Amino acid sequence: MPRLFEQLGFGERPPATGETSRSIAIGERTVPYVLRRGKRQTIGLSIDHRGLRVGAPPRASLREVETLLLKHGQWIGRKLDEWSGRQPPETLQITDGLALPLLGQALTIHLAAGANRYVWTRLAEQPALTLCLRAPTDAPRLLEKALRERARVLFGERLALYAQRLGVELPRLSLSAARTRWGSCSLRSGIRLNWRLIHFPPAVVDYVVAHELAHLREMNHGPRFWAIVAQLYPDHRAARQELRRLAVDCPRW
Repeated sequence: MPRLFEQLGFGERPPATGETSRSIAIGERTVPYVLRRGKRQTIGLSIDHRGLRVGAPPRASLREVETLLLKHGQWIGRKLDEWSGRQPPETLQITDGLALPLLGQALTIHLAAGANRYVWTRLAEQPALTLCLRAPTDAPRLLEKALRERARVLFGERLALYAQRLGVELPRLSLSAARTRWGSCSLRSGIRLNWRLIHFPPAVVDYVVAHELAHLREMNHGPRFWAIVAQLYPDHRAARQELRRLAVDCPRW
């Protein structure tokens, strides 16, 4: 039975080219889907705001893929209906006093006039970030820059810790801004982590780091892969559920 990943946002590698768009009749509905072939051992299904996406190994025939889709037709229909009924995430307006989640705490944003720089401070033991702006329209870009730089430092520290535990060479780290993918791993280019993970508690960040590092040993989501994840991060199931829950309301501006 394939592993089904609903908007978990993990990839064995960065998004591949050569995707094909297809459709299949499931019951009385026609379901479009994107088929992507890559280095994996099983057929995997994922559903998010983009619709149904299917990852398959090169050896899997189209008949095998669509037999699997029909087998899980009820699940596919239910999840597609759930996604169609969801409200799109609210786009935040960056105003003085805005509170954003930051590693399990509330980060207060302050706005001031200045030369487009930012200052990190702590007020009453709570983190605060002052954006010194030339114009209000510069706030989104400056806020993202500040959080990206904080994320790069933190992710680098956690990656080094878990790479040492796994006994692998520290991979190259890069940041992404994908809408649904929280991390990816490539033996050639290293590990990519979504900078928006900085909004989530440290346990969730550590889980994603451990998950992607485990791909350096197993480029799939099979039993041996999950055994490595459990070795690195024993509480991975709870963190995975927390990531799923928090991802729905991840701040965007």
